[in-house]
Amino acid sequence: MPETDAGQPRHRVVDLKAGAHVMTLDAGVFCVFHAPGQIEAGPSGLPGVRISRAPGVPEDAVEVVTFTADGWMGAANSAALVRVRRGPAGVMVTTYQDGQVGSEAPRLQVIRLIGGVPADPASAEKAAETGQASGNKASVTGAVDGAAQEVVAHIQRRGDVGSAIGEWVGQEGSKRWIEGFFIRPAGKVRAEDIEYQAVLGRGWLSPWVEGGQFCGSRGMSLPILGLRVRLKEEAARKWTVRLTASFTDGTKVGPSEGGEEALQAENLAPLEGFQLEIVPVKKRGKEATAKRG
Repeated sequence: MPETDAGQPRHRVVDLKAGAHVMTLDAGVFCVFHAPGQIEAGPSGLPGVRISRAPGVPEDAVEVVTFTADGWMGAANSAALVRVRRGPAGVMVTTYQDGQVGSEAPRLQVIRLIGGVPADPASAEKAAETGQASGNKASVTGAVDGAAQEVVAHIQRRGDVGSAIGEWVGQEGSKRWIEGFFIRPAGKVRAEDIEYQAVLGRGWLSPWVEGGQFCGSRGMSLPILGLRVRLKEEAARKWTVRLTASFTDGTKVGPSEGGEEALQAENLAPLEGFQLEIVPVKKRGKEATAKRG
């Protein structure tokens, strides 16, 4: 071999198998997530999936949010949120496999999050095996730790964890994100007096959900990025909410009162815990007077 070739760097080219599919979705919010039981990616980082707008779809018609900015979902245990503002619209699902290894393409499921309606009838049975979508009243009827709780959060790798109002749900510094939650007060403020939202992306909140209903997802590896809680008009005359939240990047936000703004980290890190207090309006006024004095 000539000396000029011996010193040249070797450029390795890997043959990949790729497949592309276009899903046509109506207006709404959808979750695309891995089916259970899939293997993790190999040394090459494959197999994997990328979710994006289909060619020709206007940028403001479809928004895709994943853990990485390029829409990459990887091989297993990940998810993407898709918001279709004007439907029907196409969403591109591209799968990649290492051709030399011969791995299988990841298998995906699709759930319509708003209202908990499956995006297609064939996915309904599979979705029931992995979790439930937001807005499903039936998803909050079970007991947590053997007793009814006022605040329940579904936490990554832990499941449903409950606490009383005024206590923390989730663990600060645990790095385990919250996928969804519900609030059902048992005191003078009733479930129907409270409503809440989950932060899904920058400038993107879920619809308002009434007390006792689940907001978010279960078993989809999809974290919420913050929350907003407020009391309805009648209850708000006597009470106010005080909310503090912590996030997986170490950020802590709050306490914030009144529910006027959503609590979220500046860089949109996943929510890992929060504390909800319901404070009498008169008490809040006395505390403010004491501080001024």
